[in-house]
Amino acid sequence: MKVSVINKKKMTKSQEEVLERFIEFQESMIEKNLDMLNEILNDNYTLTHMSGKTQTKQEYIDEIMDGTLNYYKSTIDNPEITIIENTKAIFKANVTLEAKVYGIKGTWTLHSEQTMEKINDKWYITKWNN
Repeated sequence: MKVSVINKKKMTKSQEEVLERFIEFQESMIEKNLDMLNEILNDNYTLTHMSGKTQTKQEYIDEIMDGTLNYYKSTIDNPEITIIENTKAIFKANVTLEAKVYGIKGTWTLHSEQTMEKINDKWYITKWNN
């Protein structure tokens, strides 16, 4: 299994939907699924790497697709999801990635915090001020 979840607590239906969407995001990174990455990540999405480098959605996707960023396995540990007014969510978890990034292969555990928004009954990873 390329994406696994450990130490998951009981969740509401909305929290489960957010977790499933984050899993889809992780799978899309691993599988280099351009269509799913473009769907899941809202156009205003930005990613800040461990190094502090910030990328736009398009820059991030481009580096996944050209092999600069290669993800092999993801473990989502202790996901905590806060739903706000049924349309916004804050997703927090420790995410351990097996990857080769910028030529360096390794395993990194990152504290991931993503904001998500529900649009037309689907969750999207987006940026909003909480």
